[in-house]
Parts: sequence; structure tokens; C-alpha cells
Amino acid sequence: MEQDKQVLIDFIKKNAHTSDRIVQEIVSHFECKNIPRNGFFLKSGKVSNEYLFLEEGVLRAFTLAVSGEEVTTNFFTKNRLVFEPSSLFIRTVSKENIQALTDCKGFSITYEKLNMLFHSIPEFREFGRAMLVKEFAAFKARTLSSITETAEEQYARLLAENPEIFQSAQLKHIASYLGVTDSSLSRIRRGFSKK
Repeated sequence: MEQDKQVLIDFIKKNAHTSDRIVQEIVSHFECKNIPRNGFFLKSGKVSNEYLFLEEGVLRAFTLAVSGEEVTTNFFTKNRLVFEPSSLFIRTVSKENIQALTDCKGFSITYEKLNMLFHSIPEFREFGRAMLVKEFAAFKARTLSSITETAEEQYARLLAENPEIFQSAQLKHIASYLGVTDSSLSRIRRGFSKK
């Protein structure tokens, strides 16, 4: 069992200062989760009840614009935590969907067990706080980059930091994430292929 969860153990050890015994206690509450390609981790209109460590695969978060068009709000790649903070922690109905772009596997924990660990293990509470801060900082950086950087600069960073997205996501999903039209993204890609 421990070997199956080794990647999760390593992730928690890297991000939480605690003993091996406590890490083992934490991971014992996570269960293996597989999401097939096109399957949903979360659907809009539902309250999120899971916190996922993604070991393999790519997930896409998206919502619907007033026009009914899908707008990609985030991508999740391996070795990341996947959760919708408002829905999971405030218990509100999600306005986002989180869908698998590839077959995905990881380890999930329910909201109830997560809360139990937060209340009973101070090191895990600190780990959870650190992960929330990290996700908030990434969200803030992305918001600022959409204002202060060109689409080309944003594309270059996404390509450098998450190349697997380009192997798994449709171009229209990447375009909506970058806030550009499909044709603008095609032009940007052509420019990069000439460099």
C-alpha cells in the first residue's frame, strides 16, 4: 500500500515539515482515484466534496460564459492538488467543471476526512494552508499576467511551465485560457514555430 502512495508521500514530505509516522497517518485517509478521459472530477451545479492529488494526467477547469461558450479557467497537471476552493471549503455550489483531458489517476480525500485531519494534525493544517496560499499566489500571478503581458508572453510561459497541456488540450481550450481567439492562437503558434 505504501509503495502505491509513494508519490503522494513524497509530495507531502516535501511540503510539510513532519514525521514519517504522521505522513503515514495522513496518506492512510487518501484513496486511489481514476478518472477516465472526458470524465468529470467536478460538475457545475454540485458542491465539491473531494480534494485530489493528481499523480498522472491532465484536467481542465472551465465555466460557461453568458453567451454559453466554454471558457477554460485552469489546467491541472501531474503532481498538483486539484480542488475548487469556494465549493470545497465554503460548501457553495460550484460554477466550474473540472474534466479529464486524458486518463487521470491520483489520490483523493473527502471533505469530511480532510477537515478531520486539519483539526487533529497541526502539521497537516499548516500543509493545507501552504497549499491554499500557493494556489492563490498562482491565481494572482495569472490574473496580473493577463493584464501586464502580451498573449505571446503568456503563451511562452504556459509552454515552458506546462508543455503537457499542449499535448492534451484542444487549441480552443488553450485559446480561451489565454483570452484570445482561435485564429490569434494559430498566429502566435506560427510565430513560435519560425523561431
